[in-house]
Amino acid sequence: MKVEGKPPLFDPKIFLARIGAGKTRLELRRRQIVFSQGDPADAVFYIEKGRIELRVVSQQGKSAVLATLSVGDFFGEGCLAGQPLRMATAVAAAESSIMRLEKSAMIAVLHDEPVFSALFISYLLTRNIRIEEDLVDQLFNSSEKRLARLLLLLANFGKEGKPEAVIPKVSQETLAEMIGTTRSRVSFFMNKFRKLGFIEYNGGLSVHSSLLNVVLHD
Repeated sequence: MKVEGKPPLFDPKIFLARIGAGKTRLELRRRQIVFSQGDPADAVFYIEKGRIELRVVSQQGKSAVLATLSVGDFFGEGCLAGQPLRMATAVAAAESSIMRLEKSAMIAVLHDEPVFSALFISYLLTRNIRIEEDLVDQLFNSSEKRLARLLLLLANFGKEGKPEAVIPKVSQETLAEMIGTTRSRVSFFMNKFRKLGFIEYNGGLSVHSSLLNVVLHD
């Protein structure tokens, strides 16, 4: 009897190896802009090291952080669906190394490699589910729960592999923008989490699994 194995995992390194011409590695310093809102959308990017923030600014000048992406994430893929201009600004939140993939090169490998195309689509759908969860979190949960969930996500709880012992440095201003509240509220909740033993500062910010109690508590 034939036993069906697990579906293959999406390995970006193997995927990227299929792309010949059209790849450029970029080394970024902290706060360096990859592309700006309104720029032509002509490439996809892959994060090899560091973190990238996606930010938007309204016509009234109000700024918000849409997402913080880390190693193994793609961004800028909207160009593959015909997006002519960038809808957000991508900026390095830390020293980063990223791969720039020309739109034409990405389309060619997705067309020529159906297995990798299916895996890439699955990866994008998984990330879209995360975005939908973020939206539900923003609409229905308190700022305290939103902060707790964000800290757990930054520490990779719920992802494959072990959680990070110490999460990358993120300012309270950025945390406030990401969950839609004020810096003072973030400071208040961070102090509360520390006193309860959910987080600790020891050469960085450590997040304990006990912080899940805040997210799960009704």
